[in-house]
Amino acid sequence: MDVFSRTFLPAAAEAGLAVQTVSRHMPVFRRCVGSGDATILVTRCSRPDRPVTGDYLLLLTHRRLVVTQQTRLLHRLRLHLNTELRELSNVTWSPDPRLQSVEMAATAIDGIRERFLIRTTHPKQVWQLDALLNQAFRTRLRPPGVRVVASIGDAPAVARPGMFAPSW
Repeated sequence: MDVFSRTFLPAAAEAGLAVQTVSRHMPVFRRCVGSGDATILVTRCSRPDRPVTGDYLLLLTHRRLVVTQQTRLLHRLRLHLNTELRELSNVTWSPDPRLQSVEMAATAIDGIRERFLIRTTHPKQVWQLDALLNQAFRTRLRPPGVRVVASIGDAPAVARPGMFAPSW
């Protein structure tokens, strides 16, 4: 079993998703997410600006954000958003424990602002969701900066014992 499967199934169970829903969305997620990418969050969500367009399922991994849509009338699956986290800009979320929800917004690489409303069953889950989003977007994504690896005239680094030893 690969990393994605090992982390996706427990995250889906923790979100309270039915096995039927998970198995229906799994082929779409498999096409979008690599087998070595670990799942951070799987949850149902809605779009506050379009409440009647259908049900959405949000998958957040360490590298990607994938959102699928299931139409209400014919129950067809459609890929709504598939992007790497580093391609998202202006990612914001606002937890509201009174309403037991978190509204998340991000601008995709094509310039479209996406908004999602994630509802929870308990106010404590709002803060857990806030911590997961913080882990995914604030601690992992650092703006690219200038890194100096070495300068001309620097003394060479001292090799550690066994560093260049053959590994057979």
